This record gives sequence, C-alpha cells and structure tokens, in this order.
Amino acid sequence: MPSDTAPTYADLSLTLSEAGTGRPVLVLHGGGGPATVTALARHLARAAHTLTPVHPGWDGTPRPEWLTGVGDLALAYLHTLRERELRDVVVVGSSLGGWIAADMAARDEAGTISGLVLIDAVGVRVDPEPITDIFALDARGIAEHSWHDPDRYHVDPAALGSEELARRQANMATMRVLAGDPYMHDPELLPRLGRIEVPALLLWGESDRVVTPAYGAAYADAFADGRLETIPEAGHLPHIERPDATYALLDAYLTRTNTRSRSS
Repeated sequence: MPSDTAPTYADLSLTLSEAGTGRPVLVLHGGGGPATVTALARHLARAAHTLTPVHPGWDGTPRPEWLTGVGDLALAYLHTLRERELRDVVVVGSSLGGWIAADMAARDEAGTISGLVLIDAVGVRVDPEPITDIFALDARGIAEHSWHDPDRYHVDPAALGSEELARRQANMATMRVLAGDPYMHDPELLPRLGRIEVPALLLWGESDRVVTPAYGAAYADAFADGRLETIPEAGHLPHIERPDATYALLDAYLTRTNTRSRSS
C-alpha cells in the first residue's frame, strides 16, 4: 500500500497508507506497530477504501510534545476523517488501536463513524479482569501471554539486529507515554460506551492472556449495540494467528452494517 505524509495539525503530520475503493475503513494498529495490521489492511482493501496510519512516535515517526494520551490520538484521527470529508467510516482497531477506536466513537458528535470492530482491545477497566502489565514481562513472557502458540511467534531479542531492537524499544517507550499511567485504560471510558449507538463487533482470541475473553465480554456488554465473537486457537492478535476465521467474522460484519447504513 502506498504511504504518504498527511498534515493533520500545524505540528502533526501523519504517515498514512491508503488502498482500495469503497466504504472507508480506518485501520488502527496496536503496540506492536503498523506491521501487525499490514495483512489485515490488505485484506480489507479488496472491498473498501482503507486508511492505515502509523501512530505518531511509532517506527520513528515524529510525536509532538502535546500528544501524550489516547484521547489526543482519537481527536487527531477524527479531525483527519473530517478534513477528508469521509462519512460512513468503520474503524477497526487492534489492542491499543481498539482503545483509540472506542474513544473516537465516544467523541464522534458529527456521526462520522458508522461501525466499530475492536480486536482484543484494551482501554477500559474491568473488575476482576486486570490487563496484564506487559511492561513487567520479558519477551518470552509477552509471547506466552499474547499467542496461542508462543513457540511459533516468540523472538529472542538477542537474535535481533541493533536497528530492529532500537525500533521496538522506541515503540514501547512511546506506548508508555500514551498508555502507561493509568495503565492501558481510561477510567472514564467504560460508562461512556453505552452512549455509542453504532454496532460494535468485538473479536477476541480465546487464548488471550493480556486481556481475557471475560474482559472482552464485559467490554462488549458496555456498548449499546455490542457483540463478542471469540476465535479458537488464537491469542491477542487473532488476525495474525487465525486470519481466515478473523476475516470471515469481519467480512460478515461489514456486509451486514453496510446494508444497514445504506437503508437507514
């Protein structure tokens, strides 16, 4: 997908990839960076106009000093959609990207967003289902919590080149700034979700130990129109571990909500 730099504010330009035609779909990556949603965005671009930004501060992109929270990102992305005069937008977010998507919908007074897909999203506090503190884990621990098959996806940091290791460390540092305190959630977001009227699909890997399926169920219940679908033999990134199952649920949702939005 071609990548470009699009001005959003005077001191913020987004690195943004676009592909495909049709209903606009904003694809938001999680803490692992934009590469974690590349295949997902490519799949969606077969039948939609996808926009896939790199969150400021990830992969060496600039982050202005004022951008210190998920709410700042949510507002920046809403501004980008409105500047492009996009309507009937579906926002698909993975992990941290799911939190951003939910926050965008909660702030969307203009009705720009017509659908939400949250994939193993963080962003809310659910008792007694805490979000695993990934900052306290080593690479093996993160793999054990994130994947159904950790042996397949675990990468020993000692095997990485210096540039790749520095990229990952910088991404993690940016995530600490945006989501480290309070850790991976907005205490005020959960009660705001009930005011979101667009249909929300929450896709969850059954083996996710970062945020459990029980956490996902509570998240889905908080929406006015939320539904949870679990994906067997998948962890925190089901679109990578079980892409066919994930895409089937996502495609069915897009077809259903596209018909609904056109007839409303």
